[in-house]
Amino acid sequence: MGNSRPHRPHSYALYCPPLETSPCIARDFVTSVLRRLQLNDAVDTAALCTAELAANAYAHAPGNGSVLWLAVEPAEVCVTVYDGNLTEPLLRPPSLDAEGGRGLRIVEALADKWGTTPGAPLGIGGAEGKGVWFSLATGGA
Repeated sequence: MGNSRPHRPHSYALYCPPLETSPCIARDFVTSVLRRLQLNDAVDTAALCTAELAANAYAHAPGNGSVLWLAVEPAEVCVTVYDGNLTEPLLRPPSLDAEGGRGLRIVEALADKWGTTPGAPLGIGGAEGKGVWFSLATGGA
């Protein structure tokens, strides 16, 4: 399949049910899309950051699951994981003894930008939820 059309902004979405398999499926989804779009330099970082955000949604926002939104623009990709929990995520102080709490630190270290946005899609909390996102530059124009 040729790539004769100009690269246009577009997006993909994935519903993640409240199952322990969802973080892995979310990671594989983002990996598949970025590889197909030949954004290979972003794949590993996007996969790891996606898995961390999806795992946080699964662990800390029980209920109706989460929704992953992958936005692809010529110079950047952005992944947002929406859930129905109002609580903002916190960067925990580093600890060698803790079993968890490193996910957002990993995202902060690897992503070009990250943050939160209020609200979530209907069905998983609507106006009562939040999105946690990260973006990566792709080097495109």
